[in-house]
Amino acid sequence: MTAVIHHNPQCGTSRNTLKMIEASGEDVSIIEYLKTGWTRPQLLALFAGASLTPRTALRARKSPAEDLGLTDPSVPDDTILEAMLAHPILVNRPIVVTPKGIRLCRPSETVLELLANPHFGVFTKEDGEQIDTGRA
Repeated sequence: MTAVIHHNPQCGTSRNTLKMIEASGEDVSIIEYLKTGWTRPQLLALFAGASLTPRTALRARKSPAEDLGLTDPSVPDDTILEAMLAHPILVNRPIVVTPKGIRLCRPSETVLELLANPHFGVFTKEDGEQIDTGRA
């Protein structure tokens, strides 16, 4: 089984998620979306598969969302989506796709729901928190 991670290497949650995928033995394809950007069909498919909307997938912290006026509840989803296409950093991350589904993996251990082998022992996150995934 192959996992696809829409990854921001500057993000600790994204790095932890990637390391969990690798620790599980999955093949992984890494898409650095800040370099590649997004397409409208791609975002719509990811959001639909993960039961997200542009608003629920909006990264408000450490992004230009507030400066762009996107955090106002009256802003329509289509406006947020267009802003995400222009500013890829506005999409919260990481988003992981496997044959088991699509998830916004926040917290990083959400990825365990998507893995064929989610039980690979104890995983230590960058902040020192330990996640016991079960017997290896």
